Amino acid sequence: MEQTIITETDFQKARKKIREAKSSGKEIVFSSNDDELNRKILEKEEISILLLNLSRRKDKMKQRDSGFNHVLAKVAKKKNVILGINLDEILSSRGKEKVEILARLRQNIKLCNKNKIKMKFISQKSINLHNLKSFGLVLGMPTWMTKSL
Repeated sequence: MEQTIITETDFQKARKKIREAKSSGKEIVFSSNDDELNRKILEKEEISILLLNLSRRKDKMKQRDSGFNHVLAKVAKKKNVILGINLDEILSSRGKEKVEILARLRQNIKLCNKNKIKMKFISQKSINLHNLKSFGLVLGMPTWMTKSL
C-alpha cells in the first residue's frame, strides 16, 4: 500500500493534511518532534503509523526519552496504530548517537511487546526483508512482531 508521510508542527495543519491523505486512500504515517502533538494526533485522528524520531532527544539522568510511554501505548493499542521505526535515522547516525538511538528503540520494543503493539521499519531505501527481521530479533523483538515487518 502506498504511504503518505506527514511531518507537521501545528495541529490544525496536520489535521488538514491527514484528512486530505485519508480521502485519497493512502496509508498515513505521521511524524513530529513534539511529543504533545504526537499524543493529540494519536488520540484524535485516524493514522496508520506513528513514526517516532529518536535522534536529537535529551535523556534524563535516570531514564531515556524515547518519545513513547505507557499512555501512548494504550492509545495506540486501542486505535490499532503501528509504531514506526525510522531506519534511515539509524543508518545515518554514528558513534554515541547511534548507541543512544538503539537504546531508545529497545525501550520502545519492550513497551510494544508488553502492550501487543505492532512495529514497522520505515525507510526511503529498499532493504532486504530478511535483514530487517534479523535486526529486529537482535534488538529484542519477539517473533510475532518480526513477522509483520
